[in-house]
Amino acid sequence: MAEVDIALNELFAPHKSTLAPEVLLEFNSILRLHSTSPQELFYKWESYCIKMGGDNVKLDLQTTRDFKKDLHEVLERESRSKVHGRSEKKTHSATPRNNRSHGDMFGMMDGVSPNNPRAPMNGVNGNSVKRKGNFETPVSKASKLYAASSPGDTSTLANGMAKPFSERSNAGQVVESLNGHIDIPEPPTAPFVEPRIKLKANTDLSKFGYKPMAMKLSEASEILDDRIDEFLSLIQVHHQLEDSAFGNPASQSTSEIVAVGRIASDTPEGKLNAASVVLETSRRTGAGLRVPLRLEGVSSFDLFPGKIVAVRGSNVSGEYFTVSELLEVPILPPAASTIDDLDTINARLLAGGSEQHPLNVLISSGPYTTDTELDFEPLQEICDQALSTSADALILLGPFLDIEHPLIASGNIPVLPNVNPDTATLMDVFRALIASKLQHLASSFPSTTVILVPSVRDAINKHISYPQDRMQRKELGLPKQCTVVTNPVTLSLNETVVAISTQDVLYELRREGCVGGNLPAENQNLLARLSRHLIEQRHFFPLFPPTSRDNYPAPAPLPSHGADASIDAPPRATGAMLDVPYLALADWQHVRPDILITPSALAPFAKVVESVVVINPGTLSKRRGAGTFARLTMSARDLTSEEKDEGDVVGHKVFERARVDVVRI
Repeated sequence: MAEVDIALNELFAPHKSTLAPEVLLEFNSILRLHSTSPQELFYKWESYCIKMGGDNVKLDLQTTRDFKKDLHEVLERESRSKVHGRSEKKTHSATPRNNRSHGDMFGMMDGVSPNNPRAPMNGVNGNSVKRKGNFETPVSKASKLYAASSPGDTSTLANGMAKPFSERSNAGQVVESLNGHIDIPEPPTAPFVEPRIKLKANTDLSKFGYKPMAMKLSEASEILDDRIDEFLSLIQVHHQLEDSAFGNPASQSTSEIVAVGRIASDTPEGKLNAASVVLETSRRTGAGLRVPLRLEGVSSFDLFPGKIVAVRGSNVSGEYFTVSELLEVPILPPAASTIDDLDTINARLLAGGSEQHPLNVLISSGPYTTDTELDFEPLQEICDQALSTSADALILLGPFLDIEHPLIASGNIPVLPNVNPDTATLMDVFRALIASKLQHLASSFPSTTVILVPSVRDAINKHISYPQDRMQRKELGLPKQCTVVTNPVTLSLNETVVAISTQDVLYELRREGCVGGNLPAENQNLLARLSRHLIEQRHFFPLFPPTSRDNYPAPAPLPSHGADASIDAPPRATGAMLDVPYLALADWQHVRPDILITPSALAPFAKVVESVVVINPGTLSKRRGAGTFARLTMSARDLTSEEKDEGDVVGHKVFERARVDVVRI
């Protein structure tokens, strides 16, 4: 080490002087991290000085740290470019030929490389007949999450060619059922005269008309800080804590305090783990500092970047905060209604004045057509389902014209009837392929209510960021029965409070989360645990920062499909597209919803979490075939005599009287 210090002083220090000890430590750290010599480091320092302005660069501690950061960024860029170059080379390489003319010494090439055959092997895994010519793109572990959204799917042929939607199998099969003991009555013999659902928006839709792509760092930081301060007040009231109980976790002290902050990672890259967890404070409570957390003292933890937590512990060393307890975060109270309102709603559910039918709601999420076609047969099928079952409401979640669809992304849109191809726009495509089907449904069954929720993947929506404004209704050609809302949105279907967001937060929470210790029984189920995060954090998208687009699974090439064999692979996933200064629009207000609809690439499900019915309907159409949708059947809220005697306001108890079936389309 002494020889290295001497060399550094000779190269960097002025004549007859030495470097400051702290600068010398930083230089030694750089040498260890980059495995370089002092001479090479000096060359890099000279390049850095030229880049930063020549003789004006002063060698001090701050400049040395900036130099170290610059070296790290240069190394990252080089690594990314190398990975990108390798992936491009693999993508554009010629397809291997199954040539048996030469030998493969150890049989390692498995017959997939030219001139390297492998001798036939016995057994399932070694069957050379099955492996011959199998040159499909390998599927990553993350990509398998998407396949899990429809287990047992048989919508593709064995040779890889896409099977037409009309020839799908297992249509109508129930994948998962919640409250399956509740019987579903036969649909009414005659359509209802008037709509039985009174729709009300519990979200101020006008606030979503903000100007996207104009984010300021100061506004973003204020929103993030305000969220921490709001939770601090909630936790103080819930746990009945004094002001003196709270403190700055980054300050060295032997006293035990309670700290409230946001979970983050100590590195911008990589997945969160127990060793990289840091607590980010607000400017009011901790000057915005970050402090590492030691979690060995807690029995279990379930964290993700962006989660607001309250921790009890101390920072004795001044270097890290030792957590002794994770305090419970209070959840919102359940939704409730007056008895008079419930009586009015129950009267509306009477069919013909004598027979009462439960509400029938169909829920589906886009895409609404396969990646090889733009015929929107799955959308037509869900409209037919709504018509045949006399659905009171049809909730359609975007994307409708998916920007990730290969035909839309490439502009290879087929010629539409009665549309001039020279002047056609995506709005014309929407009116011809989507709005026409909804108009037929509305004219055939006028009492149904159709709700359209956009997605950041919608090519027809001018508002591209989340939280997302409504689509332009006047240009869509929709019937009057259709209601276009924001993303996210909280609605009241009669008395039932329904929260909807088309952003796939569950997939990102699963990927970015960090779990340790022995989780309690209610958190053993993955899908229920991910849904509980939304309820506890009172937010539609509590994750921050969101998953990078580069970390989404790369789309695989499409199968050959007749004339469409030349279709390119779908573009990479769009991502979250968060507009941070307006994330408060995704907050849950006042009450806990009765139903939470959050479509995801994870397996479709319907579960009760904290008395909330959480529904992931899956996607109506997969890349190569049919998907799933959800059918919600909800009976009227029967009031007991005790409830009528107790007071004027009662809870809805939707989780007890609603049946949810996830069905293959």
